[in-house]
Parts: sequence; structure tokens; C-alpha cells
Amino acid sequence: MSKIKTCVSLYSLQNEYMTKRMSLEDIFRFMRDNEVDGVEFLPDQMMHGAPKPSEETLQEWDRLCREYGIQPVVADVFLNTNLYKNRTLTRKECVELLVDEIMLAHRLGMKMIRLVSMTPADVLEPLLPYCEKYDMKMALEIHAGLSFDKQKTKEYIAEMKRLNSPYIGIVIDTSIFCERVPRVMENYCRSLGTSQKPIDIVNRMFAEGKDGRDVYGPDGDFIPELKESLSSGADEMYAHFADGYEHEPFEIMDDLMPYIFHIHFKLYEMTKEGEYSIDYKGLLSYLHDRHYDGYVATEYEGTRWTIAGEPMKEKEDVVAHQRYIHKCLKEIEG
Repeated sequence: MSKIKTCVSLYSLQNEYMTKRMSLEDIFRFMRDNEVDGVEFLPDQMMHGAPKPSEETLQEWDRLCREYGIQPVVADVFLNTNLYKNRTLTRKECVELLVDEIMLAHRLGMKMIRLVSMTPADVLEPLLPYCEKYDMKMALEIHAGLSFDKQKTKEYIAEMKRLNSPYIGIVIDTSIFCERVPRVMENYCRSLGTSQKPIDIVNRMFAEGKDGRDVYGPDGDFIPELKESLSSGADEMYAHFADGYEHEPFEIMDDLMPYIFHIHFKLYEMTKEGEYSIDYKGLLSYLHDRHYDGYVATEYEGTRWTIAGEPMKEKEDVVAHQRYIHKCLKEIEG
């Protein structure tokens, strides 16, 4: 039987929360009613006063978790190293900010914080004593556009392997496993005037086994064929967006499995057959065969590609995605 567990990142419901269509309690009720096991939480976004909220706020969090039976899983941490205009934060300043995040996540009942991509690797060693004290894992997000080929990511992985601690790992964001560009992104760009030619070129690149990174040549400019197809600002916008989708084989994780603590199951668009761009049944089979025993978190990102005047589909797609994951797991286990 698979040990894979499911949860929902509240990044998925941020627009419902921001526009006050749903309160935090509404979100917890929604998760309970749709049999969601765990929650990935963004304290900066949904907890007033974070990383040092009031005791009243913390007690309200305790009540929600208790009353709705939702397991706190991960706290998403955003380290703003560019807080000041004239300099980046020192290592000491970064460590102090992250200690506050570790302490808050511990108080919220979590065992892991997700470090945002590009977090400097030199903070890991000085943070280890705090991880041990609060039993808190730290995991860097590996995200398309900021993936394994980026120097900062390479530095983190090298330091992670050097320290070889059970408290230091990575979060895989499945935007690196896109078999094709999200259709909702294409349609959004079309609604703003993008022509079909650059879309066709990028789709052909994916069909040939390339991905969004290949829109750029060695000089950092768009490849000639794509550049010649760009006849408007809307065309250029689409071409820039396209580089945010990578198509790596699942096997890129083979030697990193011991360090993979959590996985974001990126969701752009649900169809009757599953997610439009990513083979989640194939990925779940890969993880099952390698005895992955962490969480996979629905992270809906279709909101940003909602065409003006059309309804948001956050709740509907999140529910459909969770049901699809559970269906796939039952089939794999069977």
C-alpha cells in the first residue's frame, strides 16, 4: 500500500481569500467537506502579524485545526533578501528571519518549512541547531525557471549533500514535468492579442522533446525562429511566459529521493482525463515504486490565467484534482 499522503496548498485558494469570498474558516470547512487530509499554509499571506502573530490569532488557528480535523503539514516561507534598496541581507539577518519562521511553524504544529527558490545555501548550517531543537525540516523549492540548472540551486544541493542532515532537503515543484504548455496560459495570452505563430512554435518545441528554456539561445535572446514570429508586445509576453515550463524526465529525481521531503502537484487546468499539462498518474506510479512516503500538495495556479470576465475555478479544480489523485493512488495500489 502506498504511503503517499495528500494535502492542499492554500496558495491554491489565495484569490478566494484575498477577495474575501472565503475566510480562513471557510477554507478549513471546504477542505473538511472535500476530505482533504492536510494543509500547506502561507503565514505571510493568511496570518495577521506573522511571523509573530498574537496569542489570540494562534489560538484561533488551533481551534480551526482541531474543529475541522485538518493536519498542518508545511509552512511556506518567503525570504526577501532584497528587503533594502542598497544591499542584500547578510547571512546573520537571513538566519534571524528564518529562525522566526521555524519557531512559528513549530507553534502551528508543522514539521517542515518550504524555503523559497534562491534562498542562499550558507544559511543552512547555522540553522541546523534550531531545526534540531524544534524538530523542523527545511526544504528548498525546485521550480521551473529556478530548477536544477541554476547556480543558486546547485549551491544549495551541494551544501545539502555536504551537511547530509535529516532536516535539510528539497521540495519538487512539478512545473518541471510539463509535457506541454498549459492551455489556459495560451488562451489568456490570446485574449490579450497574442498571435498563433509563436504559440505554434513553442508547442512544436515541446513535441520535439524540448521545453520552455529552449525559447532562448546561448546569447540570452529568443531563438531566431521565435524572435521573427513576434510582431507585438502580446507575442513577446507569451514568449517570456513560455520559459516557465520545463519537461524533465521523472528520473531526474532518482539520486535525490532521500532528500525529497515534499512535492507540489502544480495544477493549471483539470480535464476529464486529469491535469492538462502533467502526467500525474505516471508521476504517482514513479513515486510509489520508489517508496515515497511524503505529501503531494495540490497547488492551483490557474487563477493567474483567468480571462477577464470569466469565473475563477479555484475551488472546482482543487476538488477535481484531489479526487483524481486519490483515484490514481487506488488504481496504482490495486
